[in-house]
Amino acid sequence: MVNRNIACTVRDCRHHAGNENYCTLNAIQIVNHHNPAKDKEATDCGSFECK
Repeated sequence: MVNRNIACTVRDCRHHAGNENYCTLNAIQIVNHHNPAKDKEATDCGSFECK
């Protein structure tokens, strides 16, 4: 089921909605690489799973 509250363009993710740029999860986990995170490059979607 497409979750229109979570936009996503990462088509390599198992949770991508296929023909639509959305996620199929109910919620996602955001994680950081640096503490504190000072820019968006320091964060990622922790819910990502490769297809």
